[in-house]
Amino acid sequence: MKGIFITLEGPDGSGKSTIMKHIVNYLKDKNLDFIWTREPGGTHIGEKIRNIILDENNKNMAAETEALLYAASRGQHVQEKILPALKEGKVVLCERFILSSLAYQGIGRNLGIEEVKMINDFAIKGIRPDLTLFFYVDPVTTLNRKTKQKGGDRLEKEGLDFHREVYDGYMKLLKMYPKNTKEIDATKSIEEVFEQSIYHIENILKRRN
Repeated sequence: MKGIFITLEGPDGSGKSTIMKHIVNYLKDKNLDFIWTREPGGTHIGEKIRNIILDENNKNMAAETEALLYAASRGQHVQEKILPALKEGKVVLCERFILSSLAYQGIGRNLGIEEVKMINDFAIKGIRPDLTLFFYVDPVTTLNRKTKQKGGDRLEKEGLDFHREVYDGYMKLLKMYPKNTKEIDATKSIEEVFEQSIYHIENILKRRN
């Protein structure tokens, strides 16, 4: 497989989307062949599943249903978009991937890391990121800022205890799966966070070339 798969992970409101836009512009200036996508979603079917997952009216959604919907969206995403792009030698930029499911559903929803990993392994057919940038920042501050600005979706409104547990879960997962993962200090300015991100992206691009 010739392409490079790069994911951005971190708590809600950590600045992933903002930095992703800067990375996209950087790769455009470099004339690199890439795609930019997100999870849940990324495909027509995946976006429909995203709407179901994040709809705040679906308050009675079972944790198992939530986990399976994320895995279903991810399976479609991999088969329809990510895998074909990697086979074509493109750089694939994706906001969130399996690490989010392990943190939010595996730990936050208490479904178990291995249980959530199992259904996702079935969905992604062995695809793993070549580089994961984890945006390290206090989730309480970022979540408060995001929900005040936009109101928040179903998961963002779960409450601070849930999001603290998810964040602690991320910390545990980073120790369990350190391969190809780099921590980004997201408390810094946008320019500094972008510089940190590009440093690691450039390193992997150089190694592949």
